[in-house]
Amino acid sequence: SAKDMKHRLGFLLQKSDSCDYSSSQGKKEKMSSSQRLSQEEVRKWADSLENLIHHDRGLAAFRAFLKSEYSEENIEFWVSCEEYKKTKSPAKLSPKARKIYDEFISVQATKEVNLDSCTREKTSHNMLEPTLSCFDEAQRKIFTLMEKDSYRRFLKSPYYLDLVSPPGAGCGPENCKRNHTHSLDCNSNIISQCA
Repeated sequence: SAKDMKHRLGFLLQKSDSCDYSSSQGKKEKMSSSQRLSQEEVRKWADSLENLIHHDRGLAAFRAFLKSEYSEENIEFWVSCEEYKKTKSPAKLSPKARKIYDEFISVQATKEVNLDSCTREKTSHNMLEPTLSCFDEAQRKIFTLMEKDSYRRFLKSPYYLDLVSPPGAGCGPENCKRNHTHSLDCNSNIISQCA
């Protein structure tokens, strides 16, 4: 409901003050209230899921949305695979691969992602000799699942709609049907939370 959404957004806004920006890039990403996420950037997120998740603040908004739907394991798996592919040391491949496998793919995984049995078996087999591409097929399946399902819902959600139509915007054709009671200045609030 709108009231629940408002409560969750309020919680996220309070939490943003306590975020730990440990990396220097994280500190740069923390926006002052005078800075704004351009409407053009936000509109590009609707072009493709790739545009959305390859933008730090788009990824943060999508992650917050998935969290509200209790399905954040999909984006966490995708991000873990992206980070895994950047591994330079061959000695680190196996332990990193095992960690991802145990967390997202194994039968006892704490954040198990929804994979078909064939992809799960192939990924298990890849674990015998992990390479940089051992999660590629599983990552592609999860990306497609997000693209067809949660991404479409995200584009219709307040997490996106409140960003794409500036606060105080008139009742134009694109936002006439929306309930303006839970519009927030998300440009400087929600998305600047723990990216």
